[in-house]
Amino acid sequence: MSRPDQRGVATVMMVGVLAVVMLISGAAMIVAGYALGHHRARAAADLAALSAAAAFEQGGDGCAQARRTAAANGAKVTSCEQIGDIVDFVFTVKVGLRATIRVAGLPGTIRAEAHAGPVH
Repeated sequence: MSRPDQRGVATVMMVGVLAVVMLISGAAMIVAGYALGHHRARAAADLAALSAAAAFEQGGDGCAQARRTAAANGAKVTSCEQIGDIVDFVFTVKVGLRATIRVAGLPGTIRAEAHAGPVH
């Protein structure tokens, strides 16, 4: 009884294992990129809303300040609304941030929203 030649089988197996590892690594990088983008968008929205509330409290244009702050953080204000009066108000700021990793079928812009107003 003769045994078949099995030379090269380990090489083929290792190529398959490496392909799976590379696929999982690529997926992890995409997820990490979108998670980082989400955190950056949330931070930009929070800072923009806080700066809008502070500027308005000091008599300035809150939405103009929100746009400047968002731009300084790499984001763009897509919506800025102020509800209330000079004493009791809330700013709602929505921002968009371009995704650093672009993948077909996934959004190219990461969006976030934040609210800020005076502390009484």
